[in-house]
Amino acid sequence: MTSQVSGSSEAPGAHPYFPVSPCGPHCLVGDEPKVSMAKRLGRLFTAAGLVLIALIISPSFLVLPGRAREAVVRRSFRSILHAFGVRMEVYGAERLVVVPKERGARGALVVNNHVSWLDIFAINAVQPMRAQAKSDMRSWPVLGWLVAVAGTVWVVRDSLRQLPAAVDELATVLRNGSMVNVTPEGTTWCGLASGHFKPAMFQAAIDGGVPVRPVALRFRMENGRETPAPAFIGDETLIDSVRRVARLRGLVLEVHVLEDIAPGRAADRRELAELAEAAIGSALGRVQLPAQRRRRSVASPHPEPVRDPIDPDSLAAS
Repeated sequence: MTSQVSGSSEAPGAHPYFPVSPCGPHCLVGDEPKVSMAKRLGRLFTAAGLVLIALIISPSFLVLPGRAREAVVRRSFRSILHAFGVRMEVYGAERLVVVPKERGARGALVVNNHVSWLDIFAINAVQPMRAQAKSDMRSWPVLGWLVAVAGTVWVVRDSLRQLPAAVDELATVLRNGSMVNVTPEGTTWCGLASGHFKPAMFQAAIDGGVPVRPVALRFRMENGRETPAPAFIGDETLIDSVRRVARLRGLVLEVHVLEDIAPGRAADRRELAELAEAAIGSALGRVQLPAQRRRRSVASPHPEPVRDPIDPDSLAAS
């Protein structure tokens, strides 16, 4: 999870490729149905209690067998979503569930469009996995500890010089058989609009020889209308966003797990990022896979992947 404590529309950071979203409070105007004040408070207290329980038992995650640990983590994330009144609809879950090691499990770079702090809860409610997150999340109260215990792969987002090392570390983790969740937009968007996928971390999938597994997330109300209300954007704090989610009645989170994209389908990390972005956009009904790319994939489904020179500028550029 790479969204920011104070939203995502702040001025660019220390380098020209620092992720910035134009989404802000103007995106959040809507007339979504609300629950009563008593219901809101009940949700907040229940969710806080569940997070506290997770914090207390988190040391045991390190000693539990793999399957038992996954079951506890999955149930924890599902319980917190339920506490906020979020109903999940999952499509293609079988593509995300880990195959037992003895049956040849391998790593995968799991990428999704980034809307809310709820995103990482949704992914782990389907299949617990490691994530890549910005390094300053380690200082977040409570959540920072839980994210660290989960085996997070850290990245210093405002330092181009450290990008090659972050890519190499991620490639090693993927090569060793882990699934890692990455949000390649680099920051949150309102959900009705999305950003372009930065190609940097897709190099790790090429170097690690693992597929990219796109996941499309859509927030809507029970009447089917998409809503930006759960988004974590602008100058708001995490508490502001949490309180807004707690007010909603009938929030549905769709999780669409899409077909794997083999690294050999792309000539380089930029094309791999474009394929993943197009797949998610197509699933959400926003864009279609470019015709010329479809023809290239049919004519030559496994071209030899090319690794661009590893320099900070080329890694960060979109």
